[in-house]
Amino acid sequence: MEPVRRKLGRSYLAGHRLWGRARAKMFSLGAAPAFAAFGPHSVIQPPVRLSGEEWIALGERVFVGPGSWLQVLGHPDAVAIEIGDGTSIVGDCVLSAARSIRLGERVLFARNVYIADHMHRYDDTNLAVLDQGIIRIGPVEICDGAWLGQNVVVGPNVRVGIGSVVGANSVVLSDIPDYSVAVGAPARVVRSFGAT
Repeated sequence: MEPVRRKLGRSYLAGHRLWGRARAKMFSLGAAPAFAAFGPHSVIQPPVRLSGEEWIALGERVFVGPGSWLQVLGHPDAVAIEIGDGTSIVGDCVLSAARSIRLGERVLFARNVYIADHMHRYDDTNLAVLDQGIIRIGPVEICDGAWLGQNVVVGPNVRVGIGSVVGANSVVLSDIPDYSVAVGAPARVVRSFGAT
């Protein structure tokens, strides 16, 4: 009896996975024309929160996992969020751009990564933070092959170098050189490796 139940369970999970992939592909095909660019074989897996998609460009074979939020604030002059070929964003991640967030090729994000090219104003005690607007707008670049661990936060005016690794729970407020490992809040380089 056990082998039959196991086969039924495996069949059920296979069908569930197939339905999930088909649903994500259908959503992506339907949503793709709304984006500045949406490369072939790219998938955004719902549920997802999108705003300003006309200023978001995805390369080829990009994966954006469920629970993510891609947001462009205002009306920029050009593409504000650019995601390079082969990049994988596991899920529950936020990319919030007022001007420029660029992810290179084959970048990997673990769950719950937060990237913003701005900060919220908070100094007016007569207004809620939500009503004060944004400040310190500056470009963010996550270079080719970088890996950001779970719960990483990246602020404005930051470049994470080629092939670099940012450890889980780190807060990146300054540049990380190519081929480096950075950890902590604020993140600091603890190791360099490979070509420089």
